[in-house]
Amino acid sequence: MLLHIQIRDFAIIDAVELELGRGLTVLTGETGAGKSILVDALLLAVGGRAGIEVVRHGAQRAEVSATFAVQENTGALKWLAEQAIDHDGECVLRRVIAADGRSRAYVNGQAMPVQALRQLGESLLDVHGQMEYQSLVRRSAQRELLDESVDDGLLRETQEAWRAWSALKEERDRAATSAEDRDARLELLRYHLAELAAIDLKPGECEALGEERQRLSQHGRLAEGAREILQLLREAEELSAEHALSRALTHARSLAELDARFAPISRLIDESLIALREGVDAVERYESDLQADPMRQEWVEQRLAAIESIARKHRIDASGLLGLQDELRSELERLDAIEQSIEQIERRLAAAQARFRSACARLSSARGRAATELSQRITALMHTLGMPGGRFSIELRALAPEAAGAHGADEIEFMVSANPGQPPRALAKVASGGELSRISLAIQVAAVQRQALPCLVFDEVDAGVGGGVAEIVGRQLRSLGERAQVLCVTHLPQVASQAHAHVRVAKLTDGKSTRTALHALTRDERVEEIARMLGGIDVTDTAREHAAEMLSGQGAPRAARAKREASGQPASRRPRAPKRSRSRT
Repeated sequence: MLLHIQIRDFAIIDAVELELGRGLTVLTGETGAGKSILVDALLLAVGGRAGIEVVRHGAQRAEVSATFAVQENTGALKWLAEQAIDHDGECVLRRVIAADGRSRAYVNGQAMPVQALRQLGESLLDVHGQMEYQSLVRRSAQRELLDESVDDGLLRETQEAWRAWSALKEERDRAATSAEDRDARLELLRYHLAELAAIDLKPGECEALGEERQRLSQHGRLAEGAREILQLLREAEELSAEHALSRALTHARSLAELDARFAPISRLIDESLIALREGVDAVERYESDLQADPMRQEWVEQRLAAIESIARKHRIDASGLLGLQDELRSELERLDAIEQSIEQIERRLAAAQARFRSACARLSSARGRAATELSQRITALMHTLGMPGGRFSIELRALAPEAAGAHGADEIEFMVSANPGQPPRALAKVASGGELSRISLAIQVAAVQRQALPCLVFDEVDAGVGGGVAEIVGRQLRSLGERAQVLCVTHLPQVASQAHAHVRVAKLTDGKSTRTALHALTRDERVEEIARMLGGIDVTDTAREHAAEMLSGQGAPRAARAKREASGQPASRRPRAPKRSRSRT
């Protein structure tokens, strides 16, 4: 429910503020006063599109804030939870349009993309009238409206059956795709595995062979280096390193006898000599083991060439061949079992499809019954709303099996014939703006089982009607206001007299600037406003008397009201005014 709206520098509105209650609230005023501008501002608050033209001349930005009560609005509560937005049962939507066209949106003070704001707005507000922001002509909205009269259990059962069937179809399709080239793939896998088995690669073999190839290819250089080391350390003609260290050790030991401080020096030289001799011995062993083996070198080269050839074929490093072998073996096992797997999936899929079709059939049957009943009631209401001979019907057409989905197997379309003798056609194609507004009103009133949106806005729903039809429109709006909050922009006194609350919209000017003001009317002020709507510029006492009579009986003729009072029936409830309204002029 809309609790409060505040508008600043929007179009010709300087600053207005209005608090609203339950029931039917009407907005009246002279043509051009700005009644529909209020609706436009409300649409902006819930994510509607707007350009720089909405910013009041001379202002830096336009700003609209709307506060909604959401304690009982499951759609809004779900959205707020998904967005992790805190609330205390209220939701404040704020929209700012700068003079340069930049737009910002906020929900409870948190910045939000306009698209997300629009999603929230769809659960808070529904606007009907001669404007583009309508839900009635959308096929999805038509289906949702009809489904409000259908058992929720059928809808959930259909959705769950469809999800289960879809999941199995995807699983089957993946398996079928794998099976399409199964035989060719199996043959290729077996060939690759036989090739890998023939080469019989061992873990770490590639690295070891690489090192051996390096050693064999550099045999001459390694042997030459080892010989040079031995000559330097032990076989030098003049004085080898080993001989030099031996002589140094002999001198150090002699000096240690003369000075004890030479003892540690002698030990260091001795340790160096031991390490040197061990190194020389190791070089000698290496030299004796280092023998040229052309046949071994050729075998290593051939082995590595074969391994690297297979690796290049699979576009991987040679070290990854063992891992590839494991992967190919796993795939081979899976493909060997895929035929049996597909048979199992097909059996499960057939059962899931049968469950889905059965759920769709039950849902279609329930929709058919609801469509017949709803069509009859809406048709009857159309006759009372200035469309005698009009006819409304809800068509259910079976979708192709592949087109069925979570919402069932029905294509739902609202059909209407606004005039006698004309065949019904799609609602969006044949209804004029005024007719669409009245048909929307008929649908809202007729769908008594529907969980109505918290706030319904009708912009000039009475366009093109008058007299008794206008009074019926007012009564229907009041009836709708008994179970939902309804805002209605109207020019008809018959409609305004039925309201629970009445707000007058006025355009004020000082000769230099023009602005719009709002005023919540008292009962006496309502009499004066309705008299103006009845009589024009010059309000007569007769018009005032007629206006008071309309308010006393909510539009009932005097004779009917007198008869009702004589029979002891209680008088109709007097309309309530909004809690508060303020405007700055």
